[in-house]
Amino acid sequence: MRIRVFTADDGEHFMALAAREGWTVDPWETHFLLTAAPSGNFCVHECAGKASAFVTSLCHSKSGWIGNLLVHPELRRRGLGKRLFTRALKALCKAGAETFWLTASAMGRPLYEKHRFCTIDRINRWTGHGTARKGQSLGAVSAKVNLCLDRLGWGDDRYRLLEAAAARAIVAAAPNAFAMLQRCGSMLQLGPCAASDEQAAQRVIRTLVAQVPEGMEIVCDAPAGNMAAAKLLEELGFRIKGTTELMFAGVKPDYRPEYIFGLATMGSSG
Repeated sequence: MRIRVFTADDGEHFMALAAREGWTVDPWETHFLLTAAPSGNFCVHECAGKASAFVTSLCHSKSGWIGNLLVHPELRRRGLGKRLFTRALKALCKAGAETFWLTASAMGRPLYEKHRFCTIDRINRWTGHGTARKGQSLGAVSAKVNLCLDRLGWGDDRYRLLEAAAARAIVAAAPNAFAMLQRCGSMLQLGPCAASDEQAAQRVIRTLVAQVPEGMEIVCDAPAGNMAAAKLLEELGFRIKGTTELMFAGVKPDYRPEYIFGLATMGSSG
């Protein structure tokens, strides 16, 4: 089996494997990663030519994110995950990353710890529903977004990712807060969301939730370290569905979870 660059032709196999594992991955994430980082995503092919193991990565300005590390169950315990992971790390180093991020499940954590990744926070996956009256269609909010707010939380410029999300999202914003709603399969994703003021964060998030029809599911990945986000989501009727470890390696980041109210993707790029 050989490792090669993951291309658009492999997308169908990637999505099928992600669905089999119960991962929430929207096709837009894969398209964005293959466009923004065409040489940073890899797959392993079986002899028959079918891609059955994958890893994605994206370099921001000074930091990089390793996203979807997927190996078909029949190919596990052969070292493929480790080989893909190290290839993605090398690609991020070559692209100039100094800090490396990922979210880890219990199964993946031992591999990452061997590569000197350590936990800095947890990411809670919250699920809830819209509050708009039945029969009301999903509305549109027009707003100018201050993307620099995202840097307060992550300590890095992540404009390519944020601009790609904004281009497909419903956006609510204020001078000191912004929130986006993106389609994610049959659900909506609340994120990215960043704010330097808790009250402003509440206003923009409540504005978006109020645009979503009752019964439509909303999912939001938020740092456990942001207690204001947890309180707000609970007030809106959201509940925690799962938790992963937020880990980093390399240069310690200027990470400030109190400014992060929702991640931009469901694990692929932060």
